[in-house]
Amino acid sequence: MIGLLVGAPLLGAAVLLCGGRRLDRAGHWLACLLSGASFVIGVLFFLDMLGRSGDDRSLHSHLWSWVPVEGFQADVAFQLDQLSMTFVLLITGVGTLIHIYSVGYMEHDPRRRRFFGYLNLFLAAMLLLVLADNYLLLYVGWEGVGLASYLLIGFWQDKPSAAAAAKKAFLVNRVGDAGLAIAIFLMFTTFGSFAFAPVLSSATDASEGKLTAVGLMLLLAACGKSAQVPLQSWLGDAMEGPTPVSALIHAATMVTAGVYLITRSGAIFNAAPDAQTVVVVVGAVTLLFGAIVGCAKDDIKKALAGSTMSQIGYMILAAGLGPIGYAFAIMHLVTHGFFKAGLFLGAGSVMHGMNDEVNMRHYGGLRKHMPVTFVTFGLGYLAIIGFPGLSGFFSKDQIIEAAFAKGGTQGWILGAVTLLGAAITAYYMTRVMAMTFFGEKRWKPDAEGNEPHPHESPRSMTIPMVVLAFGSVFAGGLFKFNESFVNWLEPVTQFEHGHSPLSATAVTSATVVALVIGVGAAWLQYGRRTVPSVAPRGSLLTRAARRDLLQDDFNHIVLVNGGTYLTRSLVYADNKVVDGAVNGTAATFGGLSGRLRRLQNGFARSYAVSMFGGAAVLIAATLLMRAV
Repeated sequence: MIGLLVGAPLLGAAVLLCGGRRLDRAGHWLACLLSGASFVIGVLFFLDMLGRSGDDRSLHSHLWSWVPVEGFQADVAFQLDQLSMTFVLLITGVGTLIHIYSVGYMEHDPRRRRFFGYLNLFLAAMLLLVLADNYLLLYVGWEGVGLASYLLIGFWQDKPSAAAAAKKAFLVNRVGDAGLAIAIFLMFTTFGSFAFAPVLSSATDASEGKLTAVGLMLLLAACGKSAQVPLQSWLGDAMEGPTPVSALIHAATMVTAGVYLITRSGAIFNAAPDAQTVVVVVGAVTLLFGAIVGCAKDDIKKALAGSTMSQIGYMILAAGLGPIGYAFAIMHLVTHGFFKAGLFLGAGSVMHGMNDEVNMRHYGGLRKHMPVTFVTFGLGYLAIIGFPGLSGFFSKDQIIEAAFAKGGTQGWILGAVTLLGAAITAYYMTRVMAMTFFGEKRWKPDAEGNEPHPHESPRSMTIPMVVLAFGSVFAGGLFKFNESFVNWLEPVTQFEHGHSPLSATAVTSATVVALVIGVGAAWLQYGRRTVPSVAPRGSLLTRAARRDLLQDDFNHIVLVNGGTYLTRSLVYADNKVVDGAVNGTAATFGGLSGRLRRLQNGFARSYAVSMFGGAAVLIAATLLMRAV
């Protein structure tokens, strides 16, 4: 029965991608139906779980033995517990809303059937990833997510920028995937298995060095899928894909995979404090990195992409805190799924009414023309900045408290970083809001003379946005009520209460102050002043942030040029040293043999001369010896 969760969207992908053009007219509704069916099945499992005690909620389903050989057992088996159930509802629920939204957004695309087939494939791969009961099967889903993202990011492959973005995402993620493969190898050599139960239950029996190596490789994998430093460069370019793809990647699927992997592997990280510290550092650095990048982007989707990078940084940081942070990382992941999906779909609605214009400097005053988009996007904006009472307030506030609860100097540093991130988040999101929906109109005719006529999107697009707005408003409070979300995940995350040096009231007050500072600074700069249609030169930091803090430049200089020079050096060494030694030896013996061959040329006169010369030398030597 658990297999139906994966099977429904996988069937949709197979039918739509192999069924041919006769499905062009209704294929998109089939994709929505099967995605929705997976969501309904997930809800039924969830209701069944609620009727069980906390320790009896984990379900297992063994389908078949994949590789049954002596000493190596790989099974296709599923595990549905509180953690995977949370992801199932998020993936299928938000994913189905994005499917419905895409019906209107992709209405005039001639390849819409294929697009929906790829969407179904994406859901199926992500569901396989979170439902697998072993790391090897998880790896299959992991690679499936990478394939689906490549196909969707480069869906409009006739655009060179989209094709390049897809290749970039694929290649960067291969680096992280190598880390996951190495981690699985290390698990098998250490524990004799790669199934969750034996590996995680035996984690404390292995040496800390091996666990640290496994943890660092898992982190490398998470950095690739979740766009964390140093493998974050693909995320901004991925905005070249259709906007529903951006919503799916950022809210319900791909970038959440790294947080899931670390949380699922919590027992390994708990026993490897050095690896856990690196997780915290990566999360803290990426939190600020993405926020700073988001402050300088004029492309609305790329500004939201920087936001995603930053918010996932919050989650990775929380997961690195161990049992005091795992539940809060997942809580923020779920609330983020609601408001980030709503924000991206809102951005797509704006683009839909603005002739696909993405530059916010060419927007302005759209609240009058797109009231539903304005309200739903605005609620997502308030949620992500942590406005009191909305979803982001409850989940992000918990992470900030947990950061302070780390204790000592490290706790104060992490707490300060999370508060600074909250202030910057309020700044760049207020900037997006002000440039898009407030002020005077700044749009102009395009190169072909067509002037945008902003209008509200069709209901197939606005209804999913309204549903997500409800989640942005109420989900966090529901999770926080009576600590329901923490208690739900406690059997999996082994939650522990942290002891912060600051009271909850003090942390909340500091968070609200940071929010007010960020909102105020952005409103003074973009709400009270006229926004120029052409971006000013800006400071050195602003120019660097526009170029993603030079991450591509760094990769080009260190990795591309470095790899080029390394390859040239190896080719030179191969030609001059290895081939030189081999060819030189061959030439030496070849030359020697050529000279020796002259002594055996087959001419009798040569042999006679040689015999005469030899005899003369012997006679001369004999006479000389006698004379002496």
